[in-house]
Amino acid sequence: MNTEQFNINKEYAELHRKYPMSGPRPLIGISGNFSEDNCMLARGYYQSILEAGGVPVIIPPYPHREQLVCTLDSLDAVLLSGGADIDPRYMGETPDYNLLHNINPARDEQEIMLVRLAVDRQLPILGICRGIQTMAAALGGGVHQDIYAALGNELLKHSQDEERGVATHGVDIEPGSLLHTLFGDTLAVNTFHHQAVSAVPEGFRVTARATDGVIEAMETTDGRPMVGVQWHPECFILKENRCMMPLFKWLVEEASLYRRARQLHERMITIDSHCDTPMLFADGYELDERSCTALVDLHKMTEGGLDVATMAAYLRQEARDEASLALATQKAWGLLDGICSRVQKCAPYAALCDTSEQIRAAKAAGQKIVVPAIENGYAIGLDLSNVEKFRKAGVVYITLCHNGDNDICDSARGNGEHGGLSPFGRQVVEEMNRTGVMIDLSHASEKSFYDTLAASSAPVVCSHSSCRALCDHPRNLSDAQLRAIAAKGGVVQVTMYKGFLVADGDATLDDFMRHLQHAIDVAGIDHVGIGTDFDGDGTVVGCKDASQLINITRELLRRGYKDDEIAKLWGENWLRVMQLVQNIQ
Repeated sequence: MNTEQFNINKEYAELHRKYPMSGPRPLIGISGNFSEDNCMLARGYYQSILEAGGVPVIIPPYPHREQLVCTLDSLDAVLLSGGADIDPRYMGETPDYNLLHNINPARDEQEIMLVRLAVDRQLPILGICRGIQTMAAALGGGVHQDIYAALGNELLKHSQDEERGVATHGVDIEPGSLLHTLFGDTLAVNTFHHQAVSAVPEGFRVTARATDGVIEAMETTDGRPMVGVQWHPECFILKENRCMMPLFKWLVEEASLYRRARQLHERMITIDSHCDTPMLFADGYELDERSCTALVDLHKMTEGGLDVATMAAYLRQEARDEASLALATQKAWGLLDGICSRVQKCAPYAALCDTSEQIRAAKAAGQKIVVPAIENGYAIGLDLSNVEKFRKAGVVYITLCHNGDNDICDSARGNGEHGGLSPFGRQVVEEMNRTGVMIDLSHASEKSFYDTLAASSAPVVCSHSSCRALCDHPRNLSDAQLRAIAAKGGVVQVTMYKGFLVADGDATLDDFMRHLQHAIDVAGIDHVGIGTDFDGDGTVVGCKDASQLINITRELLRRGYKDDEIAKLWGENWLRVMQLVQNIQ
């Protein structure tokens, strides 16, 4: 008997001949098939992932939800494998058992849940055959119970007799799609199915069809890494045919980018300097509940890797008589109390912080952080003592005005009442400097902006503004203003409000990135950050809520930014200014 093959000592020694052994590889979770109490996985799936440079991990079907979340939190991408029919009841349809070949309840429930949780976490997803159908079922699309019953018998033969590694028909690929980038106009594929996607979910588009019109592929319309294909690309590698490897390499490359982004979020502090979530308090918002309407909650912050949500107590500009001013101050206190009570309810998972030291300590403790702020100095009324009272209550910045002139200054959307900063406004600036409250010039008119820069002894911020050079809106900052804030040592937080990013239509993550890049080019990497304006109509296609904020990091990595530069943009610049302002007494 040849014992050489049973002796692994030589391979073990070779593996450790040098250090490090190898670089980190992304973990790709592959859903396992399930039959007769056995979890199985065809070799083509894991062999394709291995050759693409990933590490395959099987996800067996099981009903334990918390363990499923833990599994996903350890993965860098998900591959949904083929298998049994999808139960149409998950799409609100009555099953026709004359059409269905078999149903696998153990897989259906878990994998539909898995897809939704993976999408929440922005994990790259590749769905194959049953996998594309699972994606459709999970995300609001539709699946034909049987394509021949639904579309007629004149279709191609979609369950080929040839070997699995042989292509039997072609698909036409949509220009501008990821698949088109990988494969071109057409692709020869294999086929083993009688179900198929009938309608793609919202946020997806069809990117390939068979010549008979059957949907063969779909992908997202907003650039998120989610693709489904109806054919079996994993089978070709078994015949030493690498024609489908671009698809698996794409998945592994996206998983590597996701892994880098996640690891970076674990190390750095991520701060959103402005969200208007307190406006939803009256509707019953709670920080610890996943909201269908609010864009910021603990669940979404965790999924998107956001450490700090700066929640602004927003006041609409109203009348300025004595009674109205008193009511504005009262409303501000009510919103601040609402922020505090909601955070306290979530202890020890969340913490209310108002200094850079507290934020760093809470991050180290694994807590999510809420920082209070006030949007509109209208809350101060004509009582300067309110500035110190607000600071002692944890308020880190006050936006001097909103959409209308107040007693402090003129607004970018006002009537120029004071010709800039008012005499009372100069007192407010001095008091904010004395008490360590950051001065926020978002919403201020250009004259108010420069008056405040001249009057302030501390750096100033714009908590949620964008670039006028790219979108000519009075709320945006000119290049001269960007340079002026930087010269003062302050920071500009680029926002996601679509009207500040593009002149018309919906803004995209690419539009936001253009403004972020422009601000960096003009003001410098040390003077730019991120202030989404979530829950104040700030949202873009590709980053619709706090769960998708990691997509910004992925884009920064894709554009070649270094880790320390990304950390500056995500929080270090803001923390530096906060510390400078609070140390100036």
